[in-house]
Amino acid sequence: MKSLFLAALLASVALSPAVADELIGSYRAFIGRDDLYNSNGERLTKPWQVLRQDRANFHKYGISQRGDEDDDFFASAENRANMEYMVQHGSIARFAAKALVRGNVMVTVEIYGRGGTGDFVNVTVGD
Repeated sequence: MKSLFLAALLASVALSPAVADELIGSYRAFIGRDDLYNSNGERLTKPWQVLRQDRANFHKYGISQRGDEDDDFFASAENRANMEYMVQHGSIARFAAKALVRGNVMVTVEIYGRGGTGDFVNVTVGD
């Protein structure tokens, strides 16, 4: 009986909105040539690298393209450093990842987490 009660309690906590990830931010950005190279001029080859560089360009270096939107979340260097983890734990279609790395594409990034902590991003490409 105790184990049944404990299982029910754990299930209710896991499904509770207080612990569920929620949309905590989003932005749209045009991935241009500047976003495809890091600060050392090396060509980036992974989607998370390009997304991180785009946000560093926007927030740290003041480099943006037409269509780039501001976001509060990736204004933090610490949050930008977590981009790889967030992409790996989120979703991005294979064709979208390839398009993003090629550049010259508009992306929409939805940031999910709890409070101010991001857990994953969902990335889509297109208008």
